[in-house]
Amino acid sequence: MSKTWRPATQLVHGGTLRSQYGETSEAIYLTQGFVYDTSEAAEARFKGETDGYIYARYGSPTNDMFEKRMCMLEGAEDARATASGMAAVSAAILCQVKAGDHIVAARALFGSCRWVVETLAPKYGIECTLVDGRDLKNWEEAIRPNTKVFFLESPTNPTLEVVDISGVARLANQVGAKVVVDNVFATPLFQKPLELGAHIVVYSATKHIDGQGRCLGGVVLADKAWIDENLHDYFRHTGPAMSPFNAWTLLKGIETLPLRVKQQTQNAAKIADFLAEQNKVAKVIYPGRADHPQADIIAKQMKGGSTLVAFELKGGKEAAFALQNALDIVRISNNLGDSKSLITHPATTTHKNLSEEARAELGISPGTVRLSAGIEDTDDLIEDFAKALAKVSA
Repeated sequence: MSKTWRPATQLVHGGTLRSQYGETSEAIYLTQGFVYDTSEAAEARFKGETDGYIYARYGSPTNDMFEKRMCMLEGAEDARATASGMAAVSAAILCQVKAGDHIVAARALFGSCRWVVETLAPKYGIECTLVDGRDLKNWEEAIRPNTKVFFLESPTNPTLEVVDISGVARLANQVGAKVVVDNVFATPLFQKPLELGAHIVVYSATKHIDGQGRCLGGVVLADKAWIDENLHDYFRHTGPAMSPFNAWTLLKGIETLPLRVKQQTQNAAKIADFLAEQNKVAKVIYPGRADHPQADIIAKQMKGGSTLVAFELKGGKEAAFALQNALDIVRISNNLGDSKSLITHPATTTHKNLSEEARAELGISPGTVRLSAGIEDTDDLIEDFAKALAKVSA
């Protein structure tokens, strides 16, 4: 496999393994275990003296292809595919901390991500400090002698705030901490956290990588030394492994990732511009617009906008519900990164477990709506929003 291949080629051919039958499409190895020619061969494999698969919980040929293809795209040395995005987040964080350690996390996180660092980790004696991730001073002031991990999303869910990944990485390196970046909203096509200095990248492959509403999946990517030292045993013994069938489905989805993300981003940008001109919309937040509060950081670390748009309706929850219920093409769903355009009301779905005060701190108002643009015709989507907005009370 050529290291000079561009992403669109990598995502069709990268990491491919073929059996003796020379199949065109990747094979699905739906097996729990593997057999050995001799007892001596089994012993050697368990000792690590010979290469090969041992048990599907540890790895399989289909999963291996998905991991290698993601490594090529991300520019990572190694990866582990997990059963879901949250399995990837939990593994990436918990595999490297112990009781008495400290995590600094951006407060603008997906609800389940906040639960991992804010609720679960403290149950095991791991301290956590949440900060407004937009200001590097907040990260610096939160550092303690026992700080081991910095965790962030950028852009954030659902308000599309942006964190200066390079700046956070510099601070982490000064104290020997590791930076974990959830890169779902940017996709690996628009942002490369490892190139910006981050140490670990996580994805919910459920989103753009599958991107067609079919299966769950996640992946953790980092250098091989970190995975060998921290994630390898955690992964083997706690069992967050991805199903080979899901790995195969994701391999099929990833082939068209550049095509889908290009159309989704084009749609998101044009819808954002349309919404910004509507008098029933209080504000629009989109990383591709010049009026984004952190446009300078976006220009520095992102190669494109996003497939997501956040906007706020002046009429609050009533207006948000009226808009969503009036849409015809765009469907109400808490998922994102799909070929179909999806819309959700974060305050009553993905972030409903946060207090009203916590939501307000994150910029999530009763009128906040998150749109995940699909690959439909752009004009059809804009017409759908125009008709729906006409039914929203001023």
